[in-house]
Amino acid sequence: MKQQLLDTVSINYDPRVELIGAASYFHAQGWMLGTAGNLSAKMPDGSFWITGSGKSKGKLSQEDFVRIYPDGSTPTAPLGVEVKPSAETSIHSSIYELFPDAQACYHVHSVDANLVSNFVKGDEISLPPLEMIKGLGIWEENPNCVMPLFDNHLKVPQIASDIKTRFLAQKPQIPALLIRNHGVTVWANSLETARNYIEITEFVFRYMVAARKAGI
Repeated sequence: MKQQLLDTVSINYDPRVELIGAASYFHAQGWMLGTAGNLSAKMPDGSFWITGSGKSKGKLSQEDFVRIYPDGSTPTAPLGVEVKPSAETSIHSSIYELFPDAQACYHVHSVDANLVSNFVKGDEISLPPLEMIKGLGIWEENPNCVMPLFDNHLKVPQIASDIKTRFLAQKPQIPALLIRNHGVTVWANSLETARNYIEITEFVFRYMVAARKAGI
């Protein structure tokens, strides 16, 4: 009976309401303005729901999402409804492939993230040893933590390929990456945790920008 109940919950699971809430919150913070950013959540069968392309993140509905199956296919949309998956779907697919335990992948755009992405010329950026870093899984005193930094490309699959190549060679310290002049992407084993990761990374970016202004 217990297994039957779990199977029923899995079949009926729909993360879109929670994704809509997260998108609305991020939009209110100024991190998903216009149609920027994309959020996804994985289903028990390995498929995932992702925000549709060109959709305002401040007023999403359940019809503004596309379900992507492991083979890359999408179900037929309801009659009269045309929703294309996010242009950055390939990044989400790569993250779920690289990190099988990930249940959510969130990507937002912010002014602070873009500024920070230009603080260095290399392919990683050192994060300040703030207490907040613990929220990303680094439980050390004065941690030496870096975030992977990737170049932006008009053709997003190139970014996804770069991410896959680097992470197959070396796993990142934290479940987050930054794309230069673009934004931060995080992944987590739950939607709530992914939301927390976005808040933490944006706090760190805001601190880094303020510290540079203050000459710290």
